[in-house]
Order: sequence, then structure tokens, then C-alpha cells
Amino acid sequence: MKPYDMGLLFDEAAARGHATVVHLDRPFDLAPDGGTRWTVPELAALVATTAARLAAAGAGRGDRVAVVKENHWDYDLLACAAVRAGAVPAQLSAALDPPVLAALLTRLRPAVLITSAAVLERCRAAGTDPAALAGICLTVGADAPGVVPLTDIEPGPRVHRARHDDEPLVINHTSGTTGVPKLVTHSTRTIIRKLARFEAVPYPGIGVRRGDTLLHAGSYAHGRTFCWTAVAFSRAPEAVVLLSGTAPDTVDPLLRAHPPTIVEALPSVYVRFQGLTRRLDNPFRRVRLYISTYDAVHPPTLRAYLHASRRQRPVWMQGWGQTETGPLTFRFHTRTATDDAGSTARDLGRPIPFKTRLRVVDPRTRMPLPRGSTGLLQARTAALALGYVGEEDRWADKHHDGWWNTGDLGVLRRDGSVRLLDREVDSPGRLSCLETEDLLETRLPEALECVVLGRPDGKDPIPVVVTPDGQLAPARWDTAAAGLPLAEPTVLTWDEVPRTGTGKVRRSALLEQLTGDAGTCGTGRWT
Repeated sequence: MKPYDMGLLFDEAAARGHATVVHLDRPFDLAPDGGTRWTVPELAALVATTAARLAAAGAGRGDRVAVVKENHWDYDLLACAAVRAGAVPAQLSAALDPPVLAALLTRLRPAVLITSAAVLERCRAAGTDPAALAGICLTVGADAPGVVPLTDIEPGPRVHRARHDDEPLVINHTSGTTGVPKLVTHSTRTIIRKLARFEAVPYPGIGVRRGDTLLHAGSYAHGRTFCWTAVAFSRAPEAVVLLSGTAPDTVDPLLRAHPPTIVEALPSVYVRFQGLTRRLDNPFRRVRLYISTYDAVHPPTLRAYLHASRRQRPVWMQGWGQTETGPLTFRFHTRTATDDAGSTARDLGRPIPFKTRLRVVDPRTRMPLPRGSTGLLQARTAALALGYVGEEDRWADKHHDGWWNTGDLGVLRRDGSVRLLDREVDSPGRLSCLETEDLLETRLPEALECVVLGRPDGKDPIPVVVTPDGQLAPARWDTAAAGLPLAEPTVLTWDEVPRTGTGKVRRSALLEQLTGDAGTCGTGRWT
């Protein structure tokens, strides 16, 4: 089965007899009484009923349906229901600050907003009311004063409104590490035909098999998960485990009950779960394939998971790309390669054959640079999104002469491989913050994460070391930082670091938190 119409994805899988069983760490907000075990026919019925409710609530062809709620995979079920009703779902993370969420809703002008009582309460306490920014506001989960629960809408006849491949299909926002995120619009052609269908091919070694148990622990408001859903439920694995939370002790029993063979998680989630790899009956013992996107994973984490698997040759597939483009490069890590002391996740591999092209240009002139030079990475791909909602000029500035400006600084080597150095907006110039973080994490295995912040005043970059208790012995730091031009470290706990919904560090917000200065090293023109 090849994914195509996301409104009928689960119906088609059910009609083909797909016996995949879905296991959840908590019930859906969309169906709080539905339990934590779902079959494909049950998911198909839930999506169809929800689509009928949305249509009855006024979601018509081409209307935008915004979804902002607690993190869970029912983001994608709601999106599929909106697609089935002919509308365009816009998936917004509940981790967004209330003013940022209000700005995005103002750009969207949704006909329908689906949210939760907790989101409404938090935003209203901050002086904004999301319900006032939509035609109608519906809630899932607990009821909220003055707002209609989605399940109170009487569903009309079953509905399915098809759309052209090049019409808007789904809207997702970028990570927002440097400010208000962009709203990216993808079509069926770009995100399903060009991305999901390519990934759904049963490639030897890395393709999804019928006996697989898939584990996904991500940000379900993100476009990557929408694409993953299309792939996973077109391939009919034996089981799918979906995690909404990141507390290791909470998810451990579920993972041991359904040990995965393929894992995809946010880099920050891999860090949070890393302690599970050291347990005697670790839940990753059957894994043959790990997948990571969004951000690079540091070598100590790669090593921990690859050695946790009892498979003879487990593989880690690292993808690099953006919400606007989908994956641009792939690289495969093995035990042998990551055991090398010089290994780094900043080597991104090569462009996807026949799918993407890359070049490096001068940041000032945009003129192409020869192989081996450092500059801005630009990409050419048929999977490029349709544009930014409400920011057409910004889109045009980043899309130049058929090439997309990623905003990342890197090197395109003579063999075609890519080495990532920094985001242009974050780069202090005299060192790579990302490569320095790799080195620090290798030298400080007790750290959960190391972050190096460039400073616009030209002073030494500020290192931030994240530890479980916010403590680090001075002697340990002196050894780790030997030979590096860094300021004195700041040691924080995980929760003290500002993050996006995908777990990325909000570097400018962290720099302002530490210094009072939110300035950037680079221009930030291509963020």
C-alpha cells in the first residue's frame, strides 16, 4: 500500500486487512475513554467520526483547522479528520508561549480551533484568548467554560472531500529556536508523494517489515510525524508504540512489554531515555534501526543506544533537513564507527540520490563557492513546501534562483558529503559551537547535554552544561575545557533550559536568560 490520501489512510489500511496494533502510554485526548490499545479499523472509525463532527461544526473545503493541545499522536488523527473533511489542518505545539501562539493564530485565521482546557487556561492567564481568534473553538479532553467539546458536536453523514495534489494539505510550524516560528504549507505532492512514498519503499535493512514493532516518541505537532504516520500505517507493521511523555520510569514498563525493533525519537528524547540503555533488561535490546531527525545526536548517545541492542549489526540512520524541505541528506552510524574517538554527528552524509542537490554559497553575495569551502548550505528539492503563511516576502528571500537557503553554515566536501558547523544566526565565527558541543559531551559523560552560545559582543562563547542535579565539579570542567576558548561554564538542570516543542534549545532565549542580551552573532536573515 502506497500512502496517498491522508483522509482515507486508515480506511485503506483496514480494507487491506492490516493487523497493526497500536499501544499508547496514555489515552488519546480525542478519545479519553478509548483506552490505550487500538486496532486499525478502530482508528479508521475514530477519524471518520471526527471528520463528520468537524464538517458539522463548519469546517469546509479549504478552511483551516488549527490544532493546539497536549503532545500526543491524536494530533495526526485530528489532522487526518480535517483532511477528510476537505479542510487544511494546522498543527501548533502547546509548548508555544501564549503571545507566539496568538501571533500564529492571527496569521492562520482558522475557521475551527481544536484545543484543550489547559491551553485555554494558560493563554487566558497570560492575557490572550485563542478562542477569540477562530470562527469556532472546540475542546478535547476536559471541558472548558464557554467552549464546546468536540464530542458534543453531533456528527452528520460520513464525509470525504478530495483535493488536488498541489492544493494545501497540512500546515506545520518550524522549531522557532530564534523567535516566532514560520508556518509552512505542504501539499499532497510535496509531503506525501515526494517524501512519504519514497520512505515507504521496503529498502533492504531499513524498510519497515510486517514483523516490526515501531516506537515513536516525538513532537506530534511537527510535520515529520505527519509524514511518519503515512509511512507507518501503509507498511502494516505488527505493532506501533506511541509515547506522549518523556519520563523514563513511566515509559519503561510499556517499552519492556513491547520492545521495539525500529525507534524514531527526538534527539532530546534519546537523551532523556539514555539511562534505560544501562538497565539489565533494557527495552532497546531488539532494535535493528534507530532514526533521528530535527537535530544532531552527540556521539556518546549514539554509542549508548547502538551498544544497547543485542542485534549483530544495528544501524542508526541520521537525517538532516527542515520542515520546508523534508530530509536532504542521510548518514548511517554503526557501532564500529561511533566507537572511534573522532566520530561526530556533524558529518551529515550525502544528499539523497536523485532527490536532492546541495551547494555552498557566500553568505553575503549568494555566489557559489568551490567544494571544501565554508558557507551557507542551499538545497534544491522537488519536496519543497508551497510557502509560509502570512510571510510571503520572507519565503521569497530564502528561495533564490531555484535554490532554498537552509540558514545553516557548513562544508560540502569534494566527495559530496556535508559537514554541519552552525546555524548562521548562532555562529561566532572562530569556532563551531556544534562541534565544540560534541567534544565537551565526549569529555563529560556525566552531562545530559552541552550547549555553546556565541556572543554578539565578541567575547568568549558561553558553555552551558546540563546535568541531572545542576552540579559539576570544577576539576572536571577544567579537564574537559582544556585548550578551548570558552568562558566559565553555567551548569543547569534540564528543566532550566528553554526549549522548543521538539526539545531543541532556544539558544537566543537561553543567552538572554544568562546575559540579558538577546542579540545574535549572525544576521539571522535566513532563519
